[in-house]
Parts: sequence; structure tokens; C-alpha cells
Amino acid sequence: MSTEERWNTVGKEESRLSYDSYGSRNGYCSETGIYHSLLQLGVDHQVPTREDLDIATLVLSQFPYPGQADSKVALIDSVTNSRVTYAKLRLSVKSLASGLYHALGIHKGDVVFLLSPNSILYPTICLAVLSIGAVLTTANPLNTTSEIAKQVSDSGAILAISSPEEVKKLASTGIPILVTTCSPTNDNLLSVEELIEGSDPSDAPQVRSIQSDTAAILYSSGTTGVSKGVVLTHANFISIVTLLKWSAAVVSASNDVFLCFIPMFHIYGLCFFGLGLFCVGSTIVLMPKFDFQGMLEAIETHHVSNIPAVPPVILGMAKSTNKSRYNISSLRRVGSGAAPLSKEVSDLFRKWYPWVELREGYGLTETCGATSYFVSDDDAKQHLGSVGQLIPSFCAKVVDVETGILLPPYREGELWLKSPTVMKQYLGNVEATAATIDSEGWLHTGDLCYFDKDGFLYIVDRIKELIKHNGYQVAPAELEAVLLSHPQILDAAVIPLEDEEAGQIPMAYVVRPADSTLSEDQVIQFIASQVAPYKKVRKVDFINAIPRSTAGKILRKQLMTQNRQQLTSKL
Repeated sequence: MSTEERWNTVGKEESRLSYDSYGSRNGYCSETGIYHSLLQLGVDHQVPTREDLDIATLVLSQFPYPGQADSKVALIDSVTNSRVTYAKLRLSVKSLASGLYHALGIHKGDVVFLLSPNSILYPTICLAVLSIGAVLTTANPLNTTSEIAKQVSDSGAILAISSPEEVKKLASTGIPILVTTCSPTNDNLLSVEELIEGSDPSDAPQVRSIQSDTAAILYSSGTTGVSKGVVLTHANFISIVTLLKWSAAVVSASNDVFLCFIPMFHIYGLCFFGLGLFCVGSTIVLMPKFDFQGMLEAIETHHVSNIPAVPPVILGMAKSTNKSRYNISSLRRVGSGAAPLSKEVSDLFRKWYPWVELREGYGLTETCGATSYFVSDDDAKQHLGSVGQLIPSFCAKVVDVETGILLPPYREGELWLKSPTVMKQYLGNVEATAATIDSEGWLHTGDLCYFDKDGFLYIVDRIKELIKHNGYQVAPAELEAVLLSHPQILDAAVIPLEDEEAGQIPMAYVVRPADSTLSEDQVIQFIASQVAPYKKVRKVDFINAIPRSTAGKILRKQLMTQNRQQLTSKL
């Protein structure tokens, strides 16, 4: 079943129902158990339905007019201050597309593996690959040689594009390598820069892609299981980019200067900085890698007004002791995604940056990075802990994990989603696909959630990460939020610890300041005073840093393995 066919089943299912038959306040239909988005796309932001349209063609068609494109800056490197205008970006995309097609023989359906940190070449590479109908698969440069070899093999990549410093990790794959930039250590390899310089943009091929064609294979983080290849179509990206353009319009962010440190190999970064924001005509200040001081310097130097961020960065800003060293008065909006942002951290951030709008969103790689969002800062302040309302085109169900019964507002269950942005499948994994997308097209997210009376969504935790204590379910995220409200706790993570009597007990890993005298007993008592007895933390370890993915998700599996190794060493 195609994405479009899955989405259309919602219309058939509800064709007999009028809008009035479900709550205009919260979007919930008691007859079907389905939650509908209360937000609507205006006439200027309808998702294109033309079948012979690909995401690169759509993005390039939204660039500023030629007269503006010559002067309008698309990208700024925060380190070198080099700039790329929209006119130069278009020319580079066309030249690289021509070179990939004619010089390297990359054609429609071929998979290109991209291994690089953020750079001002990254969007050019993405758009060029997609424009010739090839399939993009991206990877984290921090991945090991074996992880990279596995992804290259699993995706079927026939060409690798790599930053010079990562080339050595590709030696065992045996596939041709194109380096991003010229380097003395790889002077025998052709570079993207050379290919752009030596190719004629007027020879860029006119490849006929259709919306149902595969555009990208992005690998899930694997934080709770084995990493899987998420197959996303041009239709998925066309839908999400249209929604991003709509969101920029409704929050008046079209003229914002954005700061990019979110990695573009992640769905969050790819949709924002590799594709979507070019449809808005935004200027993007790009950091090759994140560092806190560099972020503050970039805000001050380039008058950054908007930062799509992740919770660890927001936590760092809230607890930073260097707030007054930089002028960041230009900052107007900070978004949060990829991992949960607690009410306590939100409150602390707003206390120190009262002029900045803080809005959380929610999405998955499997939904092309989006599901819900706040379009109003007032709504975000009034619904702390929420990840916003369903964005246009999304429907949801909340399903009881034990019984499968569909649940009304304020009842917790697994979140199921349906939207044109939902992935096609997991690559080569029929079993995992069938377990995640049911026969009616609903994506089973694995996240425990509920909606309130106003249609705002609250994510409780990953169902697989809930701690089972004496028959009760304890959400690690809830305890982490309480821990982070302590003035002497810089970061924290909670994992389950096996217990003969209770089944599992919550254990906390805590990062404290170097000069702190905070003790295990003080942490245990702090939590005990604020939660029900069955939720109490029973053990605390102090560590230097909480292991996180590049998207900010806590790597609980790593902490659990570390704990088991510590226990084994004591036997």
C-alpha cells in the first residue's frame, strides 16, 4: 500500500462524518477514536499533488527570483565566514548533478552514501543527488568502520561521498569515493569541488522522477534496538517541506536568520537545513560541529534569530554561567525536537531568556521528522510538557497497550499516526515493517502518550523504556525532569536496575558540578519528596557526562551495559 493509499483510507473511514461530529476543540472523534489536526493549510500552502514531481525540483522552484538570488545569502560558514548566495547554490547543484550523471554515471535509483559533518557543500550534495533521481543515504561521521560498512552494504550504495578525514573508514567497502573537498592526504581522489568546477550546469539531466519514487534511506538511531533503514519517498519530503514552509509563515519566521548545528545526516537537520528552509528563502548560519561557546559567538556575530535545537543545548543555555558574556538579544525563537524537553528545563530557560519563544515539537524518522508543533508561544507557555498539536494532514490514535482499545483525551496509550509523511517501509525488513505499519496504514510509534482537552499531545516515554516496578510503570523521563530541577544537577539519566523482589528499580546517573558535594542520599531524598513511593530512585551513580546520540537522545542501552559490567567486575 502506497503512502497516498494509506492516507486516503482515513478519508474513506470518515467520509460519512462531518467536521462537527468530532470535537472542534480537541479534534477527537468519539465514533472512530481518531484525533484530527485542528490546524489547516491555507490556499497558499497546499501539498503539491502533481505526480511527476521530485523534492529537488520543488525546492529549487522556491528559490528567490533571479534578481534577488544574486544577492540573497543562503548559507554562511560560521568558522570561515564564507557565503553562498541562492544563485551560486542553484548553479552548484546543477553543476554537481551534471558531473554525477555524466562523469560518474550515477543514474536514477542508484544509492549514494554521504559521510560528512555539516558543511556548506552538504545541501548542494543532497539536492544534486536527489535531482538526478538517485537515492541519498546519510551517516554519522562518528560511526565505526564496521557500522559504515554495514550501512553501505544494507543500502546497496554504489558511490560514497566523504569528507577527507573519514575516507579511511570506507576502505573495506570497495565502492568508489568522491571527497567533499581537496586534501593533500587524498590527492588521488576526485572532489565535489572539482566536479562542480569542471561540469557544465546546462548539461544537468532532466530525469523524470515521480512522487512515489524512493528519495532517501535514513537509518534510525537504534537507541532502543537494531538500526533500520527508513525508506522515504519524494512524496514524503514534498509533504514535510510544504508543512515546514507553512509553519514558517504562520509563526512569521520567513525572514529569520537560522543557526544550524543539528547534523544534516539526521532527519531533523536534513528537512530543515538540507531542504526545507531554502523554500522559505532563509539565511542559514552553519556550524560544522557544535560547541557551546561557538554557538553564542555565532548568534552575536550573525544576529541569529532562530535556532532549531535539541534538549541538551537548551539545558546548557539554561544552566550556563556565561550568559552575560555575549550579546544574544537578536535571538527570538528556539525550537526543540528529537528528544523530550522537560517542563522544569523549559521553565528555567524561560526564566533566563524571557524574550525568546520556546516551542517544542515531536517527530520521528519514520514520519519524515514531524508530527506536532506549537504555532503560538502563548500555547506553549500554557501547555508546558506538551509537544504541541498535530500539524496539518496528521491523524492519530491513542491505543491501550494491553487491550487495543482506542482511548479518549487524558488516557495514556501508544501513539499511532497516519499522514502523507509516513515512511514507505523499512528497507529489506518485511517483518519490522509489518510490526510498525498495520494493514490500515497506521504507524505504531512505540511512544506512550495522551492528548488533553484542547488537542495538545504529551509524550510520556518510550514504551520499551518504561521501568516495571512491583506491577507499576515508571517513566524514566518523568524522573529525569525532576532531577534536572535540582540546582546542583547538570544532567541526568534514569535506567532500570533488575531487582529480585520488585522486578526492576529506578537507578539514576547524575552529572554534578566539579565543586559539588551533592551525595547519593541527597539525590534519593530529593526525588522521594516529589514523587509517589513506587517511583523513587533507589540507587545513584555520579558520572562525568550522560551518553547521548547526536540528536540528544539518552543512550540508555550504553548505561545499562556499563552498569552490568560494573556489577560483573565486583563478582
